[in-house]
Amino acid sequence: MSFLLYINTMSLVLLTLMGALFYHFLRWQVVYAYYLFLAYLQDSKLRNRQTAYSYDAFVSYNFHDEPWVLEKLLPELEDHQGRRLCLHHRDFQPGKPIVENIADAIYGSRKTICVISRRYLESEWCSREIQVASFRLFDEQKDVLILVFLEEIPAQMLSPYHSLRRILKRRSYLSWPRAREHTEIFWQKLRVALDSTDGPADQNHVLNI
Repeated sequence: MSFLLYINTMSLVLLTLMGALFYHFLRWQVVYAYYLFLAYLQDSKLRNRQTAYSYDAFVSYNFHDEPWVLEKLLPELEDHQGRRLCLHHRDFQPGKPIVENIADAIYGSRKTICVISRRYLESEWCSREIQVASFRLFDEQKDVLILVFLEEIPAQMLSPYHSLRRILKRRSYLSWPRAREHTEIFWQKLRVALDSTDGPADQNHVLNI
């Protein structure tokens, strides 16, 4: 009896330890797999019925970069260009799981604008957003992703981010620091990127300034 109790206790302890290790090391892999599953469902749904997009672009950004988004990007695109953007704090549906909100936002928008900074690269949620956007890009093979760098980031800092490096090998991007006083060129190129048709994803538009 004591031996059976010992075995049961040890089994429970081992299961608890294994569960804790699984949660600690693999929880983001599980979340990522869930993201891809939602993306697959969204992609299949849109293939089966031609639904009009709700937004011109979903803006993926870290909350530390929100001042630039609200003070620069939003006035230019919504007020001056008449675009309709999807933003986390304003347009996500309350009560819906965030992973579903993100998938709905990416697949419910014609484009996804990723506002890249060092803070963005450090954020787990931003990483998931660009991964789902990348999944859509490579799956649909359409020009649906726009990269905007808010700061110069050395190549060695990008080396751990495989999805982003893969995208940069095939696509151009916009750089806010390089725009400097010629911001009108920056906004013009962003306008062209937003207006581009859903052509092949590997059609590399000249965005760098």
